[in-house]
Amino acid sequence: MSPRIPGFDYQRVTVADGVSLTAAVAGSGSPIVLLHGFPQTHLMWRHVAADLAADHTVICPDLRGYGDSDKPVDIDGETYSKRTMGNDIVALAQAFGHERFALAGHDRGALVAFRAALDHPEHITHMASLDGMSTVDTWEVLHGVMGAVGFHLYLMAQPVGLPEQLIGASPDAFFGHFLEIWAKNPESIPADVRAAYLAACRTAVPSIVADFRASATIDIAHDLVDREAGNTMRMPVAVVQQDWGSALGFEPESLWRAWAPDLRHETVTCGHFMAEEAPADIVRALRELLTRPSQFAELS
Repeated sequence: MSPRIPGFDYQRVTVADGVSLTAAVAGSGSPIVLLHGFPQTHLMWRHVAADLAADHTVICPDLRGYGDSDKPVDIDGETYSKRTMGNDIVALAQAFGHERFALAGHDRGALVAFRAALDHPEHITHMASLDGMSTVDTWEVLHGVMGAVGFHLYLMAQPVGLPEQLIGASPDAFFGHFLEIWAKNPESIPADVRAAYLAACRTAVPSIVADFRASATIDIAHDLVDREAGNTMRMPVAVVQQDWGSALGFEPESLWRAWAPDLRHETVTCGHFMAEEAPADIVRALRELLTRPSQFAELS
């Protein structure tokens, strides 16, 4: 059996026609949903979730297409749009009885949280992004030789067939590459958790590629509509990032502030897998976010 977060109950929840998510749930009090990144599962939150569950209801799902959640075939280019995946999360929270909830996402999960915050301000009271930006901003800052850091984005943006074949030929080497180069402290991902990540990715190549392909197509279109309309996030937002700005030559806080007027932005020195490498820092940032006044008086 794959590793689980100790003390959490695991449930399967239907969130759309023919699509169910597996989620780990624990605690009581105001709810927060934690969304994992790539190439991970909900297990990346094991330290942070256990701490927050002392006084919050904590819900940690595997995203559509990942882990033990369903992996529908992408037939229309929208199956793995961040809008669709954000709708999943709202439906998941509602299934647990929460109309309003805080939302935090890392990496791919941050993209889902970003889209949900724009699409569902009536449901999202607070939003946190760990090492993420909007899809459109991400593509715009990748340029020149330094843009090679995002080679996987370009690979998985290709038409159906080639990326799946190339990655599927050696999935452990592909996904393991990111677990190795993105972690400043590899020991933060122990062998059993690393094995669980690789096993989960190994069986989800088509859906993972579809998730990334959506971010080179429909997700950009959705972001551009909001940018052109001047839409912004109405809730308090916390952003925790590595110093990608100095590496790639852009100012991340200014990009974020265009989307989130009520923003607190901080840069960390740990690696990309910050919830595993520096969980105390992430707990602090999330707890601070949850104390900030929201447009809603209280969470359900």
